[in-house]
Amino acid sequence: MGTALHDFVANGFFVQDFLVQLLFDLKHTSWLEFIAVITGILSVWYSRLENIWVYPTGLVNTIIYVFLSFKYSLFGEASVNFYYTVVSIYGWILWARKDGQQQHVLRIRRSTRKEWVQQLSFFGVCYTIVFFALTYLKNGFAPLAIPWADAFASATAYTGMWLMAKKKRESWYWWIATNISSIPLYFVKHLAFTSVYYIILLVMSVFGLMEWNKRAKQIPHAA
Repeated sequence: MGTALHDFVANGFFVQDFLVQLLFDLKHTSWLEFIAVITGILSVWYSRLENIWVYPTGLVNTIIYVFLSFKYSLFGEASVNFYYTVVSIYGWILWARKDGQQQHVLRIRRSTRKEWVQQLSFFGVCYTIVFFALTYLKNGFAPLAIPWADAFASATAYTGMWLMAKKKRESWYWWIATNISSIPLYFVKHLAFTSVYYIILLVMSVFGLMEWNKRAKQIPHAA
């Protein structure tokens, strides 16, 4: 009984500290972070609907977060957002392509077993590179970096963005993993508004997965 009471009190203090920090950080949210959050939510909303506006809104979001990530020593996330910017241009081109009947060439598909192996390998390589790069930076230039957490969030995001550009349904699995890992990562950096943003994105990603599942089933011979 005593242990249960102790745990209850401890959890109560944790929640109280969380809310206090959240309110403090929200009051000090910059206008740049606010714009980045709003455009990011719009981008995910458009991606769920398979609307090409996912890319112009996403570009605004990623360019701002490149700046914010460097400012707060989130070097892995900075690399992710730079990568987002480049792949967004690539994805924009792919999504805009049409055939002779003016129908979009790229359609939502499921990944094959071979493509799953490629995705997992891509994730593994990205994680390894980012982890060792951040470990090096932490020792010399960025003591606030969290290599293992930042590397995981970065590697899942790299994979998700690559698959999103190709309209692969499985991109949402990687986005869900990215959002879960990013929530505490940004909170400890006192970017509370961004932390809440990733909670919203997590919910939207679940609905995005459900929507793309429906659309993939409507396409015959999806691979």
